Amino acid sequence: MNKIRLVAFDLDGTIGDTIPLCIRAFKEAVTPYIGHELSDDDVIQTFGLNEQGMIGSIIDTSHKERALEDFYIIYKNLHEQMCPCPFPGIRELITDLKQSGMIVALVTGKGVKSCDITLRQFGMNTLFDKVLTGNAERNIKAASLEWLLQNYHLSAREAVYIGDTVSDIMACKAVGLDCLSAAWGVSEVAAQDLARHNNNVFCSMQSLCNYLLPE
Repeated sequence: MNKIRLVAFDLDGTIGDTIPLCIRAFKEAVTPYIGHELSDDDVIQTFGLNEQGMIGSIIDTSHKERALEDFYIIYKNLHEQMCPCPFPGIRELITDLKQSGMIVALVTGKGVKSCDITLRQFGMNTLFDKVLTGNAERNIKAASLEWLLQNYHLSAREAVYIGDTVSDIMACKAVGLDCLSAAWGVSEVAAQDLARHNNNVFCSMQSLCNYLLPE
């Protein structure tokens, strides 16, 4: 196995349990403009796009900017109540990785502003060497991972991505990268689904730490 030189993390569901927050904030932001409440599945179907793209896929142009402004206010306010802290041990793991000489990046589908709100809430806004956010028109996670490899002059075997969904596994496969599936924040059914697609599934932060930083 090549020496790992870069570790990239997903944000929602990997760094913190923010997905319920994202769903609720999105629903509250768009409901006044569409006249009915979306289901959780309706919201999840828009994941992969940043918040501009998510809202644009539901609301017509005339109300899109106002709904987006509402979303940021609601998201920030709910964050303090619903998800004030990241998963236990994640900050320490990232600090240890950096101290060991690894490059640590964040690759998320979130937009710049919602990503910044979350990182500031978690006290992690200066922790990553590089932060790459999402796109309003399509899921660009694979392209972001490819950009990291090129920017740091690394082969795919010298980097890993840590994410909590099957789509993260697919994005990694597209660029030849190993995906380390984060199952510490997902349901048992979701963890089993990850295991069907990936041999590297980690149910605890400690097991991931032992893999990345063996003694």
